[in-house]
Amino acid sequence: MEKRFKNRSEAGKFLGQKLVEHVQGADVLVLALPRGGVPVGLEISRILEAPLDIFLVRKLSLPGHGDLAMGAIATGSVRTLNQSVVRAFGISQHVIDTATERAEAQLRHEERLYRGDRPGHVVRGKTVVLVDDGLAAGSNMRAAISAIRQQHPARIILAVPVAAPEACQEIRSEVDELICGRMPDPFMAAGLWYRDFSPVTDEEAQQSLERAAKYQLAGAHH
Repeated sequence: MEKRFKNRSEAGKFLGQKLVEHVQGADVLVLALPRGGVPVGLEISRILEAPLDIFLVRKLSLPGHGDLAMGAIATGSVRTLNQSVVRAFGISQHVIDTATERAEAQLRHEERLYRGDRPGHVVRGKTVVLVDDGLAAGSNMRAAISAIRQQHPARIILAVPVAAPEACQEIRSEVDELICGRMPDPFMAAGLWYRDFSPVTDEEAQQSLERAAKYQLAGAHH
């Protein structure tokens, strides 16, 4: 049995140490998926002395088929469509636009909630370290990667403390580098590989992002 992480902070420190040699000399931006990815990302951003931001993804659900996604919208108003679903269901542009508007409104609300009035970070030309607290099926992560790609980063490094081996295999080709701390088989669920996996509240995520912004400010003044 592989050793479990004490909590998300310990997992972030573990990944941060692994990442140091991968990002030397690069202009790095750490993007965390909410909410569990934020405390992991906080430790990584501290070790790499890089800014931390939240990266939100909202599925565009097919009307009447709540669990079927016809695409996704992400931070920066980047939309990706699942063309095979759009074609299979003959979805009109009007339906897509309506779903997009609704998702964008939710996204803006969440971004204000987490980020306050701090502006988002520019992705173009940066080495993006994309972080979550675990990788199971990976559909949200895929949508995030695809949306980040459209913003022209120099490269994308996906860093997760624990992942299902098959999810890692499938997603490996979509990023420039993949760092999985543990790949237990059977995987079952990310929470099993932490001693403390209690839910991260909106407030805790906000505080982590504020702390990261303060570190950055302090670092800039040195």
